[in-house]
Formats: sequence, C-alpha cells, structure tokens
Amino acid sequence: MKVVLAEKPSVARDIAKHLKATTQGKGFLKNDEWTVTWAFGHMVELQEPEDYTPEWKPWRLSNLPIIPADFKLRARKDGSAHEQLMIIKGLFEEADEIICATDAGREGELIFRYILTWTECEAKPCQRLWISSLTTAAIAKGFSRLAPSADFDGLYHAAKCRSEADWVVGLNATRFFTVEYGKRNLLLSLGRVQTPILAMIVNRDLEVEFFKPKDFWEVHSVCREALFKHTGGKFDDQARAAAIVEKVTGQELVVQSVTKKNEKANPPQLYDLTSLQQDMNKRYGFTADQTLKLAQRLYEGKHLTYPRTDSRYISSDIEPTIPPLLEALRRLKPDAIGQLDLAALDFNKRIVDDQKVSDHHAIIPTEVLGDQLAGDERKLYGAVLVRLIAVFFPPCIKAVTVVDAIAAEEPFRARGKVLVDAGWQALYAKDKPVQSDDAKEGKDDAVQELPDFQQGESNPHEPSLPQFSTSAPKRFNEATLLQLMETAGKTVTDEALKEALKEKGVGTPATRASIIEVLIQRQYVERKKKSLISTESGRGLISLIQDERLKSPELTGDWEFRLKQMERGEYDPAQFMTEVGDYTREILQCTSAKTVNPTNLGACPICNAVVIRGKSAYGCSAWKQGCKFVLPIRQWGLLIQPELAREIFAHKRTLTPHPIEIDGRKLFATLSLDKKGNLGYAEAEVAKKEEGQEALGVCPTCGGDIVAGAKTYGCSNWRNGCKFVIWKTMAQRQIPLEVAQQLLSAGTTETLSGFKSKAGKDFEAKLKVINGEVKFDFS
Repeated sequence: MKVVLAEKPSVARDIAKHLKATTQGKGFLKNDEWTVTWAFGHMVELQEPEDYTPEWKPWRLSNLPIIPADFKLRARKDGSAHEQLMIIKGLFEEADEIICATDAGREGELIFRYILTWTECEAKPCQRLWISSLTTAAIAKGFSRLAPSADFDGLYHAAKCRSEADWVVGLNATRFFTVEYGKRNLLLSLGRVQTPILAMIVNRDLEVEFFKPKDFWEVHSVCREALFKHTGGKFDDQARAAAIVEKVTGQELVVQSVTKKNEKANPPQLYDLTSLQQDMNKRYGFTADQTLKLAQRLYEGKHLTYPRTDSRYISSDIEPTIPPLLEALRRLKPDAIGQLDLAALDFNKRIVDDQKVSDHHAIIPTEVLGDQLAGDERKLYGAVLVRLIAVFFPPCIKAVTVVDAIAAEEPFRARGKVLVDAGWQALYAKDKPVQSDDAKEGKDDAVQELPDFQQGESNPHEPSLPQFSTSAPKRFNEATLLQLMETAGKTVTDEALKEALKEKGVGTPATRASIIEVLIQRQYVERKKKSLISTESGRGLISLIQDERLKSPELTGDWEFRLKQMERGEYDPAQFMTEVGDYTREILQCTSAKTVNPTNLGACPICNAVVIRGKSAYGCSAWKQGCKFVLPIRQWGLLIQPELAREIFAHKRTLTPHPIEIDGRKLFATLSLDKKGNLGYAEAEVAKKEEGQEALGVCPTCGGDIVAGAKTYGCSNWRNGCKFVIWKTMAQRQIPLEVAQQLLSAGTTETLSGFKSKAGKDFEAKLKVINGEVKFDFS
C-alpha cells in the first residue's frame, strides 16, 4: 500500500481525486493502491523543557542555559489533531511506501519529517511530491516525477536546525529576561526574529517622537513659466542663499544647454509573497496576515500558484505554459491580453531566470479562472492577474528635458517630463500609481512640461527664496516594515551577510506576517489605522537588551546564510547547532555579567596583546610579561559593558557620548583611550530644547532638557544616546506633568495610587529615578 500525506484535508481531497481514491475512511481516502491521509499543519513539535527533566520546569536562572543534547518530539496537545496523528501512525506502519505531499518548502518538509520520526517509520521507502499549484494538471505532472525523499535531506536539516535554534535562543532569552526583569509575573518574550523587528519599530518611533525639524532654503527662479532651481540644492545658511538671490536679481538667465532623452520604466516584476503583501497594504490597507490568508485560500481554490514564495521569476520549464495560460485568461481581460502577441512574448531575464527560482516560482494565476470571486479575494486575484499581463507590456516612456542656465555666474537647472507612451502603466490607469521596480524618479524631480528653450537664449526671470523644513521620518506601516525586513542587508556591513539578508531578509516570506501579529498579540506593538507603533511594554523590553545581536538583523542573516548552505549540503548541521549553543551561552554571560568572560575583547593599547575581562576590570593578557594595562569596568559612574569595551579598543574611543559623573557633576562625554592606555573624556554638546518647545526640567542622566513627546517626557539629548524617559502612562495610570516635574526635581514622588498590574490588580507605589531609569518604589 502507498500512503500519501498531505498537509491539510482540502489538499488531500484534490490529490485523492487525481488518484481516484474515493473510498472514505476515518481520516483518509483510499482505493486498492493508494491511501491519502492528511495532517493539520504542525502536529508534532519539540518537547518542552519539563519533558526532558522535571528540574527544567521551574524558571530559574540557575537552570540556564537549557540546551538538550538530543532534541525529542511530542504530539501536539490537541484532541482532534492527536486522533488524526494516531490514524497517520497506523497507516504509516502498514505502508509499503510513503509519499510526502506536504507544502513544497522548508516548513512543509519539517511537518512531514517530524511526523515520520515520531511514528518511527523513517526506515520506510519515501518519495516526495513537489508541486507549485493544485490544479489537476500540476498534480498529475508531480506524480509522474516523484523524487526520492533523500534528495530533500538538506532542506529537512535546514528546517530542523532552524526549529531547534529558535527553541534554544528564544526559550533561554525569554526565561532569563522574564526572571531577571519581569516583575509581578510579567512575561518578557524574546526571539531570534521577533526581537530585531520590534527593535526596528521602537527605533523608528523614537526618531519620530524626538525629531527636531531643521529649516533650510532653496533658491528658485521662474523663467517663461518654468521653475528653475539653483544647483546648490538645500541651503542651511539663509544669509548665503539670500545673497545669491540678491546677486541674480535683475540679471538675465542665460541657457547654457538643453538635454533631451527618453526615460523608460520597465514593468514591475511578478509578485513574490512579500511584494504582494506590500502592494495590497498600499492599495487596500490589507495587513500582511490578511494578504497571506487570502492568497492561501486562492491557492487551495486552485486559482493561484503557491503563495509562500520568495522568487519574482518563473523558471524556463514554466515558460511554455504562459501563452496558453494567457489565452485561457483572455476572457477576464480581453482588451489587455488582446494587445499582446501571445506567439511572440518577450521572456526576458526580468521574467525568466532559473538561478533565481529555488523552491517555487513567482505567484501567478492558474488556468482555473477566478471570475466568480468577490470582495477581497477578487481584489487580490485581480492584482496578480494584471501583474502577469503587465510584465509582457512595453516600458512606460517619458521624454525628459534638462535645461541648464546661469544668471550672474550662478547655476540653475530646470527639469521637465512628458509622457510619450504609457506602456504597462495604462493597465493601472484607474488604480493608485504603481511604481516600477527600477524607477529612479525621486520626490524632488519637478514634473512639469517645459517650453521650448534654445541654447544661448537669454530671458528675464523672477528669483525667490522659499523656506522649507525637514520632515520627520514616517512611522512604519506594514508595507514599509516588510520592505525593511526584506532588505535588512542595508543595516549590516558584512558582505556575505548582506547577500544572505538580500536573499531572505529578516524572517521569511512565510513567517513575516505571523511575526507582526505575534508582536501585536503580545502587546509590544499596536496597530493604529495603517501604522505600527511600539507600546510601553515593547520599548521597555528593547531598553533592557544589552546584547545588540539580539536586536540586530545580523544574527538572522548569519543564520540564514548557513541554513541556505545547509539546504545545498554545504554546511554541517551539528556544527551549526554547536554555534547556536555557544551563542546562547554568550548572551546569558553578556547580559547577566554573572561570570568572568575571558573572551578576546580587542588589542591592548600598550603592547597589542589580547585584552580580557576580569572581575572588576579589563586587563592585558600579557600581564605576566609585565604589561600593566587595566581599564576598570566601572569608570566615572559608567558601567563599561563588554560591547562598549570592544568599541573602545577597536576605535580607541566611544562612537557616541555616554553619561558620566565628574566631581559630583553629571555630564555627557565621549571617552577616548590614548597610546599609554589612559582613559580620557571630552564633554559633548548637550542638545537643548528647540525653539517653541518648553523645557519641563533637567535630565538626571545627562543634564539635557526634558521635553514632552507624544507618549513620553524625554531627554532632548536622545539622539546622542541618552535614554532617560518618563512614560506618560505607566501600569495603566496616567502620569501628569506635575508628577513628572516632581520626579525630575526630587528624584522621587509621593506614593501614587491607581496603578494596575498585568493581572488586573490595583497597587500603590512611588516613582523613583534609579540608575537613570524610572522604577516603582514599594518602600
């Protein structure tokens, strides 16, 4: 008997229909040759710590790190799922051959292999069905070319190591921070992917709330109703810009050159999941999770190909199927498809590239028409349909004219742009503007139709000096956050990591939507209209994390790079898990500082030997040879953590100012290390309030001004690294201005009532500034 395992019942029914397995059994469909059964997603999972030993159940720091020597599996604790799992187990035990028909990707492979391992049937002959759509033709083709399951061992090893690594890092970091900082039974949840994403949102929110607009000026002039701009761009110095205006006033504007060229914008590429989520968020306000669920339903309804793809290309074997597919789709878009020559479509490298298709090709419609769809499903299906048509349309062509001129030897330039051929953009005429993937047009480009200027002509003009202000960065919405998650390589410097992040980014297309939802469910982030905004809890968690790698996409990129190597059989799974264990131990040691860490922290400034950490100071490892370099761990009231020490030894200074105390005076200073190993400081300029802002008090950390933000009373010196903040809402109680000012002036408040714990219990407490942070005082 051949047993086929699908990932869910609906897929199993499609496969059973192809195999003519029509006899209904309890949890399966069968005929004389085939039995088709189904899972309910992840039915088998990694065991919890207490499943290994009761000693690991209590959340104690002394138990950490928890790293099993061999990971074990358990059935998911769900009644219906467990019943179906037992049916699968019985069928596997009776099978002569097992066919894996779970989703063709990393997680689908893990679902099957975990079930296979839990049922102890790994020795059975196994084959793999690998398909990108659920149409009858695709299923038939897939069964005609089943591959040995062993061909996908690399994919399984990568999925298994990803699962175990997330378990190790997430569990240990969550337990440590919860026990150490989660007072009053507050769970502090951390993860390899969710924590960097939360940090991105928190950092953006702080940039927005403490943004200080700066005025600038531009020198403009109007000649023959065309706008010219001085090529000096933005002027911070008003007097200098005004002098140029005065200089050119009354002088004629002489045209030096007229340059004309056509600018083309290629059609946007086919959708992968992330670009589809971004587009649906921009056009219709869909959340990433909503788009994924809609695409999944359309996939299971046979209208779209597999949605959880990271490729925007099709492979060469799919190319011959596109003309007949478009012919079948002609009934839905007769005018658009009627403009294409289906016998001579241009399958260029922006559409077909075998090297850029890994598990699945781009999302495209199938021959099963979606003409009966309605509502949100119709919107999403329509977007994918039009995109497939658009990639074969000609580029959008605009005629760009650049006129360079001078007045009193001051250079000016005018840019004009006229649409020549709408090309693919004609398909989107009724929609919001859709940008080409390779569009280079910036927001400062003047969209104007210029009169016909001739080289050498001279005309009067009207100069002016308009004033502008810099704009605050925009808060993240799901589209912009997804873009940063996908292109997180811009935030790291290592080239190999950049490539890994460029390929996969922070998270994967299949997981990014769920990560955003997890952050919202755990109340670290809230959704306000289209914006994603960090909460007090989310910001508090990020402020606690000292190890920057937990907050950086670099860790994700490093791991993803190795996991992709593992898929290709180029990286040893055991080595990977050893590195994960070592990293987890480093996190705990760096964060708790409970043990001496002899790790190399940099080069000694005196003798260039390795610097190591002792109990109370960093010192030269060549001390036995006579080198006496020592740097106290606490200097001028500042705790120099290992990461800051590495920064000092690498750059011979700190890259940002830090709060220190000299002779009782608090100040903000940059620390520096000279060749003799002496630590010095240079007081940094403390940012004061902007004009129009009211100073509410003096920052107890750095001496800057405290000003009111949207959700906080914060230090105006935050951009230089000062993190002091008083939240306007703490434990569900409003903190009015007079309480904040009392806290700033006295360092503490009177006992305040009205606070509410996470468990919903009322409590009273004072607020007190302790080590630069506002904390509850129950004394």
